[in-house]
Amino acid sequence: MRAAPTILHLDMDAFFAAAEQASKPSLRGKPVVVGGLGPRGVVSTASYEARRFGVRSAMPMAQARRLCPNAAYLVPRFQLYRTVSEQVMELLGRLSPLVEPLSLDEAFVDLEAGGVAFESAGARAAGERLRRDIRAVTGLSGSVGLAGSKMLAKIASEEAKPDGLVLIEPGTERRLLAPMSVRILPGVGPATGEHLRRAGMTTVSDLVEAGEDELVRLLGKSHGASLHRMATGYDDRPVVAERDAKSVSVEDTFDVDLHDRLRITMEVGRLADRCVQRLRASGHSGRTIVLKVRRYDFSTLTRSETLRGPTDDPGVVREAAARLLEAVDTTGGVRLLGVGVSGLADFTQEDLFAQAAGEQAVEEPVGPVGPTGPSGPVGEEAAPVAEAEPQPPEDPAQRRWLAGHDVRHAEYGPGWVQGSGVGRVTVRFETPTAKGPGRVRTFRVDDPGLEPAEPLPLVEPADTEGGDEGGAGAEPEGLAEAQDSPLASRPKSRSEGGGPGSGAAMSRP
Repeated sequence: MRAAPTILHLDMDAFFAAAEQASKPSLRGKPVVVGGLGPRGVVSTASYEARRFGVRSAMPMAQARRLCPNAAYLVPRFQLYRTVSEQVMELLGRLSPLVEPLSLDEAFVDLEAGGVAFESAGARAAGERLRRDIRAVTGLSGSVGLAGSKMLAKIASEEAKPDGLVLIEPGTERRLLAPMSVRILPGVGPATGEHLRRAGMTTVSDLVEAGEDELVRLLGKSHGASLHRMATGYDDRPVVAERDAKSVSVEDTFDVDLHDRLRITMEVGRLADRCVQRLRASGHSGRTIVLKVRRYDFSTLTRSETLRGPTDDPGVVREAAARLLEAVDTTGGVRLLGVGVSGLADFTQEDLFAQAAGEQAVEEPVGPVGPTGPSGPVGEEAAPVAEAEPQPPEDPAQRRWLAGHDVRHAEYGPGWVQGSGVGRVTVRFETPTAKGPGRVRTFRVDDPGLEPAEPLPLVEPADTEGGDEGGAGAEPEGLAEAQDSPLASRPKSRSEGGGPGSGAAMSRP
């Protein structure tokens, strides 16, 4: 345990929803809910305005709509969130070489390692400066906790929400923790919390009074001893700059249970391709392929296969996932599918036998081809012919516009999808730096002037240089103060991607 509060924990405030509000002037100060919009969608993030109605993360979207029917319901724009996250993490990296990201919007920082602070006053000054810099660079707010340990720094940032800073002085840990719920401690989830409640322990002080022996008897040696140390305020975990990924996975929950075996197989192949894309983006390969299937009755099956060596070949992962699917009974329907890769490595050991077989398959002659395609029945021999044919251009009438995604119109400029359905799409034309809400227009879904677009930066570069236009929610005073810090001088980058995906979505204005 440190004698000074030099471990910082940053948690961005309602990150996804706040980014949407900053991007869309018409939604500022109004309830916004981000998540899956289908019948089985769940809430990813709710703005503080929506939380007043009882909406919270991980809540079924249908329940959220009942609690807050007038909120704006949007699908996530991860390209934008990743861009903003990179800006925030760069600011943290300028504070210290020891930055431990926990997610896109959350991280620990060791201020001592960066030589930024060695005592309370310096730590507080660094935390306040960081909050100003984040506001100037991204237009968003973050809450900062400072303490002598990671556990207490995280608790402090929770107490600081929203848009605040809390510093816990070393020596005050036990007095602070005593009245808090046991659920505030790391490792105490719903099941453990209920187990402790039945034993008469609901606050942290109850755990301290019970003693280590009693907690070990209730929870086991490792968990019980660790929980007792946490309850007494002791946490010596260091800030770790590099956290090795253990697995990479993707999964989809379907609005309607899948029954057709061919459709299920196709979805598994699609998930395998997405998983490999994520695997390659992280610079890894893996040996163990994992298939996850949640059936109609909510029973979940997991199957895995370990290869002879690590791979990042999409064909190998697809074939392994398909083999695993063959051993799963999907009778009755499937509501969720997932594909993952574990046993990660930073190199690829090519499967020479599979490579040789693939080369041999390419050399085999293809059957005769008629004017309109293969002369025989469609089968494996027809695949090379199909790949050689040019892909037809996208049919604008088949486009589906997701609520919240970015678009650009040839006449009206940039905007975002407010809702779509029955062959129409409604767009609100506004930019993050606009002074007020933009105008709304409705088009046919196949309007030739309407195209998907990349997200616009939340704060224009001129804003950090003292321009006239303020960023989303940024106070002129805060921007002026932020210019005293070198952290606020970096240029902004435009996010990549961000066009709408597949599936219709509806949203209230």
